[in-house]
Amino acid sequence: MPFAHTTWFTEERPEYDWGFLLEPTSLALVGIAIAVTIGWRLAGRRLPRPELPVLQPLGRLAPWIPRLLAIHAGVSLIAQAYDGTYLAPGLDLPTGTTGTVLAIVEGALGVWLVSGWKIRLAAVLLTAAGPLGLLAYDAVAILERVDLLGIALFLAFLPPGADRHGAAEVHPARLQVPMFLMRLGGGGALVVLAGTEKLIRPEIGLALIDRYPILNVATSLGFDITDLEFIRIAGAIELLFGLLVISGALPQIAVLVAGIPFNATLFFFGASELIGHLPIYGVMLAMLVYGSSPTHASAVTWLPGRIQTK
Repeated sequence: MPFAHTTWFTEERPEYDWGFLLEPTSLALVGIAIAVTIGWRLAGRRLPRPELPVLQPLGRLAPWIPRLLAIHAGVSLIAQAYDGTYLAPGLDLPTGTTGTVLAIVEGALGVWLVSGWKIRLAAVLLTAAGPLGLLAYDAVAILERVDLLGIALFLAFLPPGADRHGAAEVHPARLQVPMFLMRLGGGGALVVLAGTEKLIRPEIGLALIDRYPILNVATSLGFDITDLEFIRIAGAIELLFGLLVISGALPQIAVLVAGIPFNATLFFFGASELIGHLPIYGVMLAMLVYGSSPTHASAVTWLPGRIQTK
């Protein structure tokens, strides 16, 4: 359950419960997630880059990452416009003129991104998709899709090239800022969702487990963990992976480990989960490919204030 987007598969919208987050157990788990992230970052400084040399052949895909990112975002937008949702499977398009305008904008942007033509301009327009959505949705719901904003900012800085099917040869120094912005968007979305769907709104998680009891995998494996405690743990895990994405450290290992629960939820929720997760899959793909390239791996871990000159 950790990475299943609860609001995509239940109509329940309970109130936020900040008291649940402030309980000692929740605070301890949040503290552990932060401590692990710091330790992960420190460990990343001591290990070679890439940390898993066996995956270095994936680094050859680096020139096509901007093109693949545009396709991931574009296909997600097209599919959601077709399904009558905006940016995320849980945001139904409103009826009337507003819904029609949003659907047209979403579908047109999706087609544009997939086409590969002048993607920088399409990316700039994509950054406005969130503010435009505020016409019909609350700010928190839009903030939960900040992973799309991360991809849009990356493509605005580093769009696909004009030749070789969109290949873009990028110097590591030019990759630092756009990669950080994309990590911030992708990881930030997970951090927000860890709160809004679990740690500060546990009732919505309980509603989903009540509908799909097997999602409490701890109980399924024979552990005596209540649904509420499982939601607490799942929220902390989602928070941890969001922080690891933002940190950028050990990207190969982080992506491989996070990929297990991300892909497991597809078994339960199918196409809607796949389409909704395409943007974050794109972020993880970029981290894995660039992180597997001896030339670009150091740029993946860059944080503001640390200038890379080589």
